[in-house]
Amino acid sequence: MIVVLWVSLGGLALWFAIVLTKDFLVHKNKLEESSWLKTSIIGFVVNFFDVLGIGAFAPQTALLKFTKQTKDQHLPGTMNVANTLPVVFQALIFITIIDVETVTLVSMFVAAALGAVLGAGIVAQMSERKIRLVMGGALLVTAFFMLATQLEWIQGGGTAIGLENGKLLLAVGANFVLGALMTAGIGLYAPCMALVFALGMSPQVAFPIMMGSCAFLMPPASVRFIKEKAYNRKAAVAMAITGIVAVGIAAFIIKSLPLDVLRWVVIGVIVYTSGTMLHAGTTKP
Repeated sequence: MIVVLWVSLGGLALWFAIVLTKDFLVHKNKLEESSWLKTSIIGFVVNFFDVLGIGAFAPQTALLKFTKQTKDQHLPGTMNVANTLPVVFQALIFITIIDVETVTLVSMFVAAALGAVLGAGIVAQMSERKIRLVMGGALLVTAFFMLATQLEWIQGGGTAIGLENGKLLLAVGANFVLGALMTAGIGLYAPCMALVFALGMSPQVAFPIMMGSCAFLMPPASVRFIKEKAYNRKAAVAMAITGIVAVGIAAFIIKSLPLDVLRWVVIGVIVYTSGTMLHAGTTKP
C-alpha cells in the first residue's frame, strides 16, 4: 500500500507541477509586483515549521498581509498553490516512517480530497469581502484548536493506529469538512491533530494523516485555483521552491525542537490576523 500511495502522490504532484508551470510561463511577462526575496523567505519559514506540526496557513497569512505581498482575495489560492509540492514531500516522508492502519489512512485521505474539490470552486468565486470574513472566522477556529491543545483541553490519549465503525465514520466526515475549509485558508493540521487525539489514536499517527490528507487534497484544489486565476503566480512559485528546501531540512535534520513558546506566538499572530480580517470584512464594502 505504501508503494500505491507513493505512486498516487507522485502522479498528483507531476500533474499539478505541469499545470502550474504552463500557467506561469504563459504569464511570465506580466507577473504581480510581489517581492521574490520576501515571498521566498516566507515560504521557507512557514514550511520549515509546518513539518513540525505548527501549520503553514495561519502564519503564512499573517506574513503575507504584513509584508503586503498579495491581495486578500488571492490569499487562499496563493497559499494552496504555494504549499502543494512542499506538503506532498512531507507526506511521502511521514507515510513511509510512521505506521497507520490502511483503511483509516486511505479513507481520511479520500474524504479530505473530495472536500477540497467541492470547496475550492466555491471559495474561488467569492468576493474579497466574503474571503475576508470566511478566513477571519477560519483563523479564529484554528486558534481555538491550537489553544485547546496547548492548554490540554483536548487530550491525546491513545496508542491506536487505526479506527473502525462509528469512530471511522466520524473521522471521515470530519476530514471531508476540514478539506473543504482548507480551501478557505484554514490549516488542516491543528484541527486534524485534535481530531486524532480526541478519537484515541496515537499522537504520532496525526502526522501522516494530516500531511497525507493535505497532500491528496491540495493538487486538485490548487489546479482549480490556477484555472480560476485566483492566485498570485509570482508569490506562489517563490514560496513553493523554498518551501520544498525547508521541508527537506526540517524532516531530515531537525528531529526535535522546543515549540511551547513558538506555539504561543503563533496563536497570538493567528488571533490578531483573524481580528484584522473580520474587521476589514465587516467595515469595507
